[in-house]
Amino acid sequence: MIQTLQTSRDIALKIGPISAAVHRPLYRQIIDGMKRAISDGDLSGGEALPSFRKLAEDLLVSVITVRRAYEELEREGIIFRRQGLGTFVAEGGERLSRESKRQHARALIENAIHEAIESGMSEAQARKFVRDIAQESLSRERP
Repeated sequence: MIQTLQTSRDIALKIGPISAAVHRPLYRQIIDGMKRAISDGDLSGGEALPSFRKLAEDLLVSVITVRRAYEELEREGIIFRRQGLGTFVAEGGERLSRESKRQHARALIENAIHEAIESGMSEAQARKFVRDIAQESLSRERP
């Protein structure tokens, strides 16, 4: 079901600030912000998204940057385009967005374990290292 369009500026605010100062490509920041907004329920299935041009204007990035982000999100099935109608959040986009974020988190953790082992830690030390960091990080996340 297609819902009414939030203002482009509202959606840009939900995606969050995009900055060239961050060590992550701008299009990835847009993808991450969009996935977060969808996962959190700020953008729901069927909801219309702004055009490339309008979102680029609101985020102060190039149209090519937004197009690249939208294309990646579309490949993942999180959003879809309808000729002549626009771009929308896919039904089930919340589930797909969360699954994508979980897969990314897993890859980061696996990479961290690999780096810990390569730094000379034993398997037991690497386990303790990851467990300690997880406990510290999770305790900071709780209110």
